[in-house]
Amino acid sequence: MLSEEIKKELRGIVGKTSVSFEREDVLCYSFDATGKSSLPDGVIFPKTTQEVSLILKLANDEVFPVIARGAGTGFTGGSVPVEGGLVLSLEEMASIVDIDTENLTAEVEPGVVTGDFADAVESKGLFYPPDPSSLKFSTIGGNVAECAGGPRAVKYGVTRDYVLGLEAVLPNGDIIDTGVKKTLKGVVGYDLTRLIVGSEGTLAVVTKVYLKLLPLPETRTTMLVKFKDLPSAAKTVSSIVAGKMCPSALELIDESSLRCVEESEELGLTGVAAVLLIEVDGSAEVVEDGVKAIEEICRENGSAEFRVATDKYETKDLWRVRRAISPSLSKLKPTKINEDIVVPRSKLVELIEGLKKISDKHDTLIASFGHAGDGNIHVNIMTDDREAEEFARAKVVVEDVFKLTLSLGGTISGEHGVGTAKAPYIEMELSTATLDIMGKIKATFDPNNILNPGKIFPAKK
Repeated sequence: MLSEEIKKELRGIVGKTSVSFEREDVLCYSFDATGKSSLPDGVIFPKTTQEVSLILKLANDEVFPVIARGAGTGFTGGSVPVEGGLVLSLEEMASIVDIDTENLTAEVEPGVVTGDFADAVESKGLFYPPDPSSLKFSTIGGNVAECAGGPRAVKYGVTRDYVLGLEAVLPNGDIIDTGVKKTLKGVVGYDLTRLIVGSEGTLAVVTKVYLKLLPLPETRTTMLVKFKDLPSAAKTVSSIVAGKMCPSALELIDESSLRCVEESEELGLTGVAAVLLIEVDGSAEVVEDGVKAIEEICRENGSAEFRVATDKYETKDLWRVRRAISPSLSKLKPTKINEDIVVPRSKLVELIEGLKKISDKHDTLIASFGHAGDGNIHVNIMTDDREAEEFARAKVVVEDVFKLTLSLGGTISGEHGVGTAKAPYIEMELSTATLDIMGKIKATFDPNNILNPGKIFPAKK
């Protein structure tokens, strides 16, 4: 609990209207997309880096938890205040400070919504590729914390590939600059930028992000390809990659996921076992050649139908299918355990076949979709947490899915992070020595363990 004296000092830092300790206010900052919740003792809304610095200095001196928060769209409990304390919401720090069209860089505050930033950049003829499915709500700061990806990662990479540098506040209140701001190269000292990106708010609070931009592709074309069975769709993905093709998006959607979307969207996808949603971008000539080559590969692998979007409206409809899946899955079962495993793309067929065996073995529905082009499949274990036996079975399925993934040379998280949801399984992938050095890094940055405690590392036995 925060003492009255601490509350008084926090009000003095940001003003009375920018901090609250009322239950009805803090409740809104107690959960993320996992549905798990834990009440913080307060929520505070700084507007400047200096205010963040003063807040962290106070927290470090008084030793109470601080949980930095963007939009709360994460899937692993990363922003849930599991040990109480103070949620530090960065929603008021939401300025696009600069879009530099000469150097192709940008400077933004962490509360900027990803989709808004992408639109602002495109209005200047530039391109910011990272596009998580939550881009209409998630923030740049949250994307940095989780190293978010998205459909375009197959060609363009993930958030860390566009972060040139950061302004960040350490737990003791010190303000640091990492990396560079406008240059594309810089190797002075350790790469603290990449260390902080993906650290889930456990090392520092990011207050400015310096980003690399690209020229906007001349054109792009979207294709929807239907298949009569899921393994054929997975094999097609491997064939496209092996054929040295580089689409800007290559998404796989299975029958269970399609069924949920079709109920509300009615896009003619009933009776289809799987679809691939494929996008190619670049010059008009490159795109035309790419579409022809991909169609040939799809036909060779037994596609049932190959459809090319004819205009921007049809393209938008096709992508609406993909973005509607996650919220639609509740039609299958009330509880979704969402895992974002990744395997080498050559192992996709083995993964799909292995998931079917696990589903049959435990009599548990698994709906799969996601970024097949980079091997990142969102495996959704559908269950009901109100039914004890069924939910216990689903938890066993999670472990079996992770074992399968690791046996294929994969990883248990591609873009959602570890948070609390995957912390119990992290030792399946990382060695004791690896976890030990990570623990020492955390202790160096945050000796009092005030920043987002209870995340990433498994609870000590």
